[in-house]
Amino acid sequence: MTQPLKAKLVSMLEVVYPELDCDFLAEQLLTTMGLAPNQEPPPAHQNNWDESDVVLITYADTVQRADEKPLQTLHRFLGDCLSDSISSVHILPFFPYSSDDGFSVMDYLAVNESHGNWEDIESIARDYKLMADLVINHMSARSRWFENFRKRVDPGKDYFFEGNPRDDLSAVVRPRTSPLLNPVQTDDGERYVWCTFSEDQVDLNFANPKVLIEFAAIIRRYLERGIIIFRLDAVAFLWKEPGTPCIHLQQTHELIKILRLLIEHHSPDAVVITETNVPNRENLTYFGNANEAHVIYNFSLPPLLINTLVTGDCKHLKTWLMSMPPAQMGTTYLNFIASHDGVGMRPTDGLLTEEEKQRLINTMDSFGGKVSFRRTPDGRDQPYEINIALYDALQGTAESGRDHWQLQRFICAHTVMLALEGIPAFYIHSLLATENDLERVEHTGRLRSINRSQWQLDDLEQKLADPLSHHSKAFQELKRLIAIRRKQPAFHPNATQFTLHLGLQLFGFWRQSMRRDQSIFCIHNISNEVQQVALSDINLIGTDHWQDLISGMTIDDLSGSITLKPYQSVWLSNLEVTV
Repeated sequence: MTQPLKAKLVSMLEVVYPELDCDFLAEQLLTTMGLAPNQEPPPAHQNNWDESDVVLITYADTVQRADEKPLQTLHRFLGDCLSDSISSVHILPFFPYSSDDGFSVMDYLAVNESHGNWEDIESIARDYKLMADLVINHMSARSRWFENFRKRVDPGKDYFFEGNPRDDLSAVVRPRTSPLLNPVQTDDGERYVWCTFSEDQVDLNFANPKVLIEFAAIIRRYLERGIIIFRLDAVAFLWKEPGTPCIHLQQTHELIKILRLLIEHHSPDAVVITETNVPNRENLTYFGNANEAHVIYNFSLPPLLINTLVTGDCKHLKTWLMSMPPAQMGTTYLNFIASHDGVGMRPTDGLLTEEEKQRLINTMDSFGGKVSFRRTPDGRDQPYEINIALYDALQGTAESGRDHWQLQRFICAHTVMLALEGIPAFYIHSLLATENDLERVEHTGRLRSINRSQWQLDDLEQKLADPLSHHSKAFQELKRLIAIRRKQPAFHPNATQFTLHLGLQLFGFWRQSMRRDQSIFCIHNISNEVQQVALSDINLIGTDHWQDLISGMTIDDLSGSITLKPYQSVWLSNLEVTV
């Protein structure tokens, strides 16, 4: 018999709050979410996605038009240009905020008036699966909750995590170089608040169960507004205990299980995604036993794929891919190669040597990139991420610098991403092949602004209508590849994947549909030289008819070979699914 919802919830809460009346707390959470104690559970190991799922990541105001709210302009752009290409849209924090382009939230239940309103959000949610950020680790120092913390009144008095400068905090893992503890004057004296990311982003105190109840209420409101995919921002840092690294603690994993349990009992088709920009082995723990995140970001993919394409050597990418466990049914990966943040370097720990990391950093620097740092427990500053637009990151090679293969290299990167096990996600500036925005960096003083440009819709439409612009060439080819991908059963996010061994200049893997009726051999020339592929090395089944889905080329002689131009890809399929 399935254990009733309340009993499951109580057992999880007892791990986090062993000193509290968890039966009463469970009742509060269920009431807040509008759930019955014996609510029917969703089907076990249910995949809320298929091969047609493609995510677009964008800020609410990336595309703008005079005299129109940006959320309305975004909806217009999606409908005109991408309705046949994407199934989901991730709108980065669209709430009132004080810094960090939205991630210092002042009010979780309001839409930034300069972007639009809840009606605009709901309108987009009716046409696409909508992903929103649950900025759960911290809140703005200018929020009402924090003002109440200063005044020592509720709600907010005990909502933020406090530290003591005398505590041993040497083991705390930091993603930034800013001070961890910041002094704050309150109505009953000076207190030190914990700030993992910045002085304006004060960490919330989940040791206070009232904070958990507040977030249950927030989640329910989001679900009622049409949000169906929840990105748990910076969730790895959620629980703090001085004397520990304060990352990946057991209570953090248990809180994710609790949130997932509440969300999926409310809406069985909802999806929880954890954002944990950490080394690969640590990242994988957020699947739990298929009871934490439905989806985790493949954080190692961006730096490894960029490194592969600028070195012309796929050894590390291939080694990583072979080490990745197949996701259980009901879980999968989110594949991306660019985002609103930089290219994370921590996910390369254990995958690239220090010398290889430095070579990648030097190459990106020569292509106009910047580097953000983090503070290690021993007080040293280490590269945390490379800030660069993906189109410019791929403008040349580490050995020879800039060359004329930029567009082909850029398309190759996305062709790899589209075929891998998992759900593909396109950052809007990659889909548009936007270059480094150094002027914006100078204007804001923030390195991440290099890849956070804003387009005027008229200018963008003009670029996309010009067949000679690299924006149009990239956009049209990526849309064509997306259309092909969305029709292939072998590209289901949970379809079988095996790595091929074709040398260092050819990166290949095999996908097979869950019904085993379609095989696709995905082979990519990741070098700037022509490569030959002997078909005997791929082991194509002789009784099947094989065709490259990308070029339309058919293969009649399985004893022969195919020639791949620099950065060319083929998707060799035994089942033709027309677009």
